[in-house]
Amino acid sequence: MQAERPEGHAARIRSIDVIRGLVMVLMAIDHVRVYSGIPAGGPDPGVFFTRWITHFCAPGFAFFAGTSAFLYGLKKGNAGSLSRFLLSRGLILVVLELTLLRFFWAFHINYQEFILAGVIWMLGWCMVLLATLVWLPPRVVGLIGTAVIVFQSWFSRVPQVLPESIRASFGKGWEFIYPSGFETFSGVSVLYSLVPWIGVMAAGYGFGYILSLGEIQRRKAALRTGLLFILLFIILGSIQIIRSPEDTDAAPFLFRLLNQQKYPASPLFLLMTLGPLLALLPVAEKLKGGISKVLEVFGRVPFYYYLLHIPLIHLSALFIYKIKTGSMHQEFFTYAPYAQVPQEYRWSLPLLFLVFAVNVGILYFLCKRYAGYKARNPGKKWLTYI
Repeated sequence: MQAERPEGHAARIRSIDVIRGLVMVLMAIDHVRVYSGIPAGGPDPGVFFTRWITHFCAPGFAFFAGTSAFLYGLKKGNAGSLSRFLLSRGLILVVLELTLLRFFWAFHINYQEFILAGVIWMLGWCMVLLATLVWLPPRVVGLIGTAVIVFQSWFSRVPQVLPESIRASFGKGWEFIYPSGFETFSGVSVLYSLVPWIGVMAAGYGFGYILSLGEIQRRKAALRTGLLFILLFIILGSIQIIRSPEDTDAAPFLFRLLNQQKYPASPLFLLMTLGPLLALLPVAEKLKGGISKVLEVFGRVPFYYYLLHIPLIHLSALFIYKIKTGSMHQEFFTYAPYAQVPQEYRWSLPLLFLVFAVNVGILYFLCKRYAGYKARNPGKKWLTYI
């Protein structure tokens, strides 16, 4: 089990922090968009690409969480310590999603109104599941993850093989695993099912072994894997469009190619998003200058960034609505992130990006201070969880 792990302690890989910081910044665009009332995509190129660019976030979170788990396990030196860490951190994430983050999104905790199984919920449970897989060799974990991604649609058939008497009740809970056409529990919205995301995290864990082998090897492997994913996406995505029925009102070819299924994330969606992120790893490793340093700060404290950015964006939105309309209109966000902003109150794209830029600037100042504190206090165990 341990024979497949490289010997010695794993050094922190800067390029992972830079890429992770990049997806954190992109995530802020999408969450400002939520509070702005601008729809999640559409025929307008500006709106379409404002949404599309943020598709890289969830795959980046899940994949590099797996990679970081492998490197953390290499540092700890045994699977048992890693498994306990993933189990405890995963459960903490789930609890925070249902409590603190639930409040930050909507500024209320009325669970009769709305309960969200969002990205942090998904990451938490995937860490819990990964805690059971880390006892296996990394290659095996990576292969299991890849198989889950490729054959994810099989999970939709599970409830269908059950007796009809229990199918509906079982299906309610199975919606947390994979969408199968059943109504879930009243007031609960499952935004991220666990499949295929546990597959993405497990694949990232397996990829961590490659990244730990050395600078030259990891650069070549990341670039080749990323370019292969991009090529497969272009070929398979184009074939899918060509084989689909013709529609005189269809969007342009590029829009149709890039508009892949995210809920649940299809294999094509994951090829489209993970390919560029992996191909950028060698570039990120060589980046110098201010932008790369800013991204690295965010990438070193991603969950701290996440905890701060939602209430900051929410408060910013209320401030903007107060200036624009004379009222904060908190009622728009009872079901955030499914914000219900009337069309006449929606922001322009320039205003969205202005609010985004201001918030990222504030977050950089806060995250830099916290990253410094974390670096000066390596012995404080609780800092590994945030």
